Amino acid sequence: MQGALAALLIAGSIGWSLDLFRPIGLVLFAEQFAAAAYGIGLALTFLRFPSRKLPSLDGWFAALSLLACGYVTARFPQLTALASIVNPETLTLSLILTALTVEAVRRTIGWSLVVILLVIAGYVLIGHLVPGRLTTSRVGWAELLVYLNLDNNGLLGIILQITVIIIIPFVLMGQLLMRSGGSSFFNDAAIALMGRYRGGAAKMAVVGSSLFGMISGIAAANTVAVGIVTIPLMKRSGMSARLAAAVEACASNGGQLMPPVMGAVAFVMADFLQIPYKEVAIAAILPSVMYYAALFIQADLEAARYGFGKVAADKIPRLGRVLVNGWPFIVPFAVLVYVMFWLNLEPEYAAMAAGAVIIVLGFAFGYGGQRMKLQDLWTAVVETAGGLCEILVISAAAGFIMGLFQVSGLAFAFAAYLVELGGQSLILLLMLAAVVSIILGMGLPTIGVYVMLAILVAPALVKVGVPPLAAHLFILYFGMMSLITPPVAPAAYVAAAIAGAPSMATGWTAMRFGWSSYIVPFLFVYSPAILLKGSLGDIVMVTVTSLAGIWLICAAMTGFFIKVMNLGTRVAFALAGIMLLMPHQVSGVMLWLNIAGAVLAVVLVAFELRSRRAYVHS
Repeated sequence: MQGALAALLIAGSIGWSLDLFRPIGLVLFAEQFAAAAYGIGLALTFLRFPSRKLPSLDGWFAALSLLACGYVTARFPQLTALASIVNPETLTLSLILTALTVEAVRRTIGWSLVVILLVIAGYVLIGHLVPGRLTTSRVGWAELLVYLNLDNNGLLGIILQITVIIIIPFVLMGQLLMRSGGSSFFNDAAIALMGRYRGGAAKMAVVGSSLFGMISGIAAANTVAVGIVTIPLMKRSGMSARLAAAVEACASNGGQLMPPVMGAVAFVMADFLQIPYKEVAIAAILPSVMYYAALFIQADLEAARYGFGKVAADKIPRLGRVLVNGWPFIVPFAVLVYVMFWLNLEPEYAAMAAGAVIIVLGFAFGYGGQRMKLQDLWTAVVETAGGLCEILVISAAAGFIMGLFQVSGLAFAFAAYLVELGGQSLILLLMLAAVVSIILGMGLPTIGVYVMLAILVAPALVKVGVPPLAAHLFILYFGMMSLITPPVAPAAYVAAAIAGAPSMATGWTAMRFGWSSYIVPFLFVYSPAILLKGSLGDIVMVTVTSLAGIWLICAAMTGFFIKVMNLGTRVAFALAGIMLLMPHQVSGVMLWLNIAGAVLAVVLVAFELRSRRAYVHS
């Protein structure tokens, strides 16, 4: 049954994207297709995540999901006209869909998202009684239920549509790459490139997670897929279990910033901003590169400071052999970029084209002596649908959140309240937004985090002059950081489980190791060149000064540059790094701070080199 539902879900998504329904006379609204796909996904969720107490009800829940969503699909044109009317039909359907969705959220994500949904819904129902700026419009519970489930601003809205139309082909592409040997190629390439250097295992985790993040974009999946290889290697090189888990958690978390998938959020963001997806992907390139460059620098300095060794020689494949055996797997990414950015076709077409190329390469070449088999195709389809259960349920919950904020007017009230708290001070508002983003994001998956923050926090940033794209990337970045920030740090806890390390201690270590991750969003708000906006000279200048500043502060925090540094030198390195990180401007005080930081950095590096030579000669 699970296999049949999985195949039906994937085939339906591909058929819709290729417009195969229309020739057979099946003309549907996007909401109708979303309802049908959601019904299949809900049924699959109840079968794949069985109840511990009453497993005999799972089949009934699955059947009810198919019947309820099938009814909505068939009756949608009439139901949407009644979305503002409460009658036995609309209320019964809404109660069933709400109950099924909440239970599916509880089974897949846990109580955190359920509690958030219930708290927001409760506030919407009583918000009209709250005095002051956070008052809301009055809405009854029955009207609210019908609106959330049947209006196109709720459950069946744009987020669920993006998931079933765009995200499914990308998840399938990632699964095909794994089954064809492509993910093994990228993993071996990371080991071959970094294994021979100090801290090679940690650097391999950074590089490998960035490569895997390009196709996964899901922090927990990235942590498991890469961490099962890198964490044991890091521990054998001398790292503590806690640090090894923290390194992998930070590296895996960044996969949500890496184009083209970006944790599936980029497609939702493009719709929020009403811009082409490629603009979001291009803007995210440099911030994601900075994120991983900072982790790489930190890993190198930590290895030098504490003597973490190289990966054992027998564990390192030869780079030439890896490239000879696996170079064809670079082709799908070239196809993806070509179709999406040069041909300007929709993202789902690009993902399907890349997936088709992967299938051909998997059967023709494979990797490591293993070629793809027909069974691998079926496994990829089943695993894609299994992985989509959580994404579909999260998307449905995100649709509820959007509907709750829109029907009540709470989003506008909260944005105005944030601006008032910030007192029209951009830096204060950014700090408030960062804290709110981390708090609201605790325990939530990336899509759910982003949708809530895009409605609540981004409008406040735009209101004080932050460019919309920078504002949305800012909240995505800090919402993502909640996954490695205690007390709820899911990515860190998954890595800790693999490493056998204390969970909370791993979370705090991840914060320390990934300190630069909390700085980068402020850089691209004040320096749009980091989002590849502006002249080439500005982009190069900001990139160089930002990376240099991060390097100097990493050295200060680690206490090592080319040798162990005393406290005074560490403070001077930190000061130089902070001045280099100041927003780049053509004229004014910031320019002189950049210049002063560069001069101080040159002096400090020269002093360290001279001290090192004197120490060696003595």
